[in-house]
Amino acid sequence: MTNTPLDRNDTGGGYWNSPWPVECGGNRRQKAKGGRLDAADSGAEVTLIRNDRWNVMAVRRDPSEWYLGGTMPAFAGPPPFGWVSRFDPISLETLASSPRLPCGDHVWCGAILAHADGSIISVNGSFVHRLDPHDLSVLNELELPVDRAHNGLLSLSDGTLVTKDLRLEGQGGTTLTFVEPAGLEIIDTLVLPEGSMGRIAADAHNGIDSIFVPGTEHLWKIDVTQGRPEVSDWKCRYRTTRSEWGLAWDSCISDGKLWLMDCGDIEGVRAIHTRLPNGRFDEPAGNLLSWQRPAPWKGAQRLLRVDQTTGLVDTVEPFGTPGGGIIAPPVNVPEFDIAIAWDSINGGLAGISTTGDLAPVWHLDVRPSMQPVVFPDSGELVINDFTADQTDDLVVVDIKTGQLLSRVHTQSRLANGMFLSAGDNRDVYYCSTLSWARIAWT
Repeated sequence: MTNTPLDRNDTGGGYWNSPWPVECGGNRRQKAKGGRLDAADSGAEVTLIRNDRWNVMAVRRDPSEWYLGGTMPAFAGPPPFGWVSRFDPISLETLASSPRLPCGDHVWCGAILAHADGSIISVNGSFVHRLDPHDLSVLNELELPVDRAHNGLLSLSDGTLVTKDLRLEGQGGTTLTFVEPAGLEIIDTLVLPEGSMGRIAADAHNGIDSIFVPGTEHLWKIDVTQGRPEVSDWKCRYRTTRSEWGLAWDSCISDGKLWLMDCGDIEGVRAIHTRLPNGRFDEPAGNLLSWQRPAPWKGAQRLLRVDQTTGLVDTVEPFGTPGGGIIAPPVNVPEFDIAIAWDSINGGLAGISTTGDLAPVWHLDVRPSMQPVVFPDSGELVINDFTADQTDDLVVVDIKTGQLLSRVHTQSRLANGMFLSAGDNRDVYYCSTLSWARIAWT
């Protein structure tokens, strides 16, 4: 099942023909883009937009058609709403904006994608919207059957949409909802035996779309055959000691393995999702939502490698510091036999050899928190570093050696677990709370 560079992101038939039509570039969440930045030999230009919104991700349809999606950081006060804008890929000028999109009063980071039928589709809170790609008017609206925040939205090989609600430990089973895209009609729902926090990832083999869901103790596999989803016999238990480690975020599917990190349901995440509507408080929540608070467990941050066929699990603690924690998943780069992991709470970025036993081969003293981008052609990793001065920089790192190649001050003073997106012109789009940016190496 080794993924070649040509099929790494495996966007399949469900997306517009684009190198970045969905979060992480594709359903396998490999976060990879062809080309190179050559950041070590270049300067960088930053275009920052402060819009006081929760900016989640950027996706591309045609080369000049880039879209930004997000919600409002309305944890208290006026009700939240979702939104999508189409922007100029160089200047970041807004070219079109959606109306305010209902979200069921939930505050959480949803998702957008460029569908194969040409539309832009958004999930935010408990609603899905299908938008005209030019003026972003609403074509269809669907209120999902579960009144909770949903995270992640993927299109399967036949164009079927799939999303799921977010549930922590003790909150019951997570519901996956399968939606016909043209009219946003519900095809099917499937309730898992466990809750699930992390976003879904998917892979396609021999006419079957397999969806991998990180539960509260197990990883679950749902096989979709001829439009019918069923829970597979395959599953693996990744979490055995509840007091030792937290829940897992999303998987990166690469080289026949699932790569993920646990220790993700930090205090801020728990605060948002232990109330309904999710993320809504009577008074401003303040530091309660910070990802920098101490972890509610004693275990060190782990990287997990799960065999996609057998379900066997290998683990490594790259840093060994008690009370580790993250708010975004790892990435594996098979061209270099290196997986990348980090610890957001304690700090530290590591490259881990994936040949044989997992073993760290380099460490870098930075503090990442967000979804990275990799350029396998040049061996460059782009990720953030939230500094001791409380500024959020972007760093470019040599995947093989861990050498710091470039540091760019984004001018943002807030960091979160949102998405970097690889642009078309030696550039990366950066999304955070209150601001977003284009960073271009020239």
